[in-house]
Amino acid sequence: MQEVYDFLKQCGTYYLATVEGDQPRVRPFGTVDIFEGKLYIQTGKVKDVSKQIRQNPRVELCAFDGDKWLRVSGRLIRDDRVEAKEHMLAGYPSLQGMYSATDDNTEVLYFEDATAVFSSFTSEPVTVKF
Repeated sequence: MQEVYDFLKQCGTYYLATVEGDQPRVRPFGTVDIFEGKLYIQTGKVKDVSKQIRQNPRVELCAFDGDKWLRVSGRLIRDDRVEAKEHMLAGYPSLQGMYSATDDNTEVLYFEDATAVFSSFTSEPVTVKF
């Protein structure tokens, strides 16, 4: 899982895919954290992406560093604990003006039953499960 986190941090931006009814939805994300041995992302509960995840927690993200790409699929589980939110926001000071660990909007979610696949045109895919 650490190599997944490191790759996402290096890329800075990754793209998260959800489903709204039968329509796929993809948007850029930039938050990632490891807390208590789990890979977390962050969003706002008022956003459509949060509503889509509540309806169907199966998601996939994709990131590309110019040479290799990473796809991570799994279920996102909401963690409402203040400690998890504080840990995430500590790594992203620029978000602290918009989000707080104690507001009713900040949402952190961790991957469960995740499969990550690192790929490139020059080497065989490498799969990591967590």
